[in-house]
Amino acid sequence: ALRAKGLGAHVIVTEVNTIRALEALMDGYKVMPLAEAAATGDIFITVTGCAGVIGFEHIEKMKDGALLCNAGHFDVEIDVKALEERALEKRAIKKNITAYRFADKSIFLLAGGRLVNLSAADGHPAEIMDLSFSIQALAIDYLRKNQGLLPAKVIPAPYEIDEKVARIKLKTAGVSIDALSKKQVDYLSSWKNEKE
Repeated sequence: ALRAKGLGAHVIVTEVNTIRALEALMDGYKVMPLAEAAATGDIFITVTGCAGVIGFEHIEKMKDGALLCNAGHFDVEIDVKALEERALEKRAIKKNITAYRFADKSIFLLAGGRLVNLSAADGHPAEIMDLSFSIQALAIDYLRKNQGLLPAKVIPAPYEIDEKVARIKLKTAGVSIDALSKKQVDYLSSWKNEKE
């Protein structure tokens, strides 16, 4: 939910546990019963570890083009049997994507309802990989510039590399952030040095 929200999705959490529902609400997510969310969602991802989470009664309420996938537990969270039995047509449209056509809509199922993150993963999204590759490239440049000066062990990339990549990524996303004033830098330096 956090990653989807971070990529701009409007996330709705459906939950049976009151504490987790409250946590989701306090984290800024909409919380509602699945019977209600079924009519509004575009992508449904189960992550419960429980059987029978998305039943045909939910599928009937879904929009044309709704996408279903399971990242929770085996292949029991989505009622695939009902999809198979009630669809007018079943068609594999791409590896790990099956379309089920009904009179008024089509529903798409990823990985046959099995764990999508294990059985249908094609890698990480570009929004993540550009950060990873940028840090790796700058780390290689750092190693080149400091050849023979670094200890022969695994060391973390310097903070400056992470900061540079974060700054560039924020800029390309059109995000501005605040900067410390000289007075704030001096203040933080004074008490940080006292503790060291």
